[in-house]
Amino acid sequence: MKEAIKKESIEWLKAFAIGIIIFVIIRAFFFSNYVVEGESMMPTLQDGNKLVVNKVGYKMTDFDHFDIIVFHANENDDYVKRVIGIPGDRVEYRDDHLFINGKKYEEPFLNDYRKQVSSGRLTGNFTLKELTGEATVPKGKLFVLGDNRLGSWDSRHFGFISIDQVVGKVSLRYWPFNEIQFTF
Repeated sequence: MKEAIKKESIEWLKAFAIGIIIFVIIRAFFFSNYVVEGESMMPTLQDGNKLVVNKVGYKMTDFDHFDIIVFHANENDDYVKRVIGIPGDRVEYRDDHLFINGKKYEEPFLNDYRKQVSSGRLTGNFTLKELTGEATVPKGKLFVLGDNRLGSWDSRHFGFISIDQVVGKVSLRYWPFNEIQFTF
């Protein structure tokens, strides 16, 4: 009887150890947690929101306009921003409207802030050429903006980011619980 209990305990311990190893592998290579710091993505994401970042999805598929990504801004900081321009895109803002390759795009995620701006524009007029010296987004680069256009440090200030800097796409907001969201 004692031998059976000992054998059963060893099996449970092995299963637990394997589970921990699988969890660590998944966490290290497939998904990561991220806590939003600051107000650059408001109103979409708030300071303190907790996110799950898919680290492999972006490697299997191309980036799409308006994906929300996390990337290494420098050795110490990661930023969360929205993809506006992908390689080959011409990006321009005119009269508070986004144009990608000459086509006007709606940005419904900005509506809350547009209502608050009584005078002036939420996003100032610019072309990529004016900001970066490039007419189109170069291969291997992305042009990103925060949703809080009046309070975001983004590609308008630091230029393109390299696709190699990207940690992954935001897949889930899980905190606070009353704001759980799977799509952005």
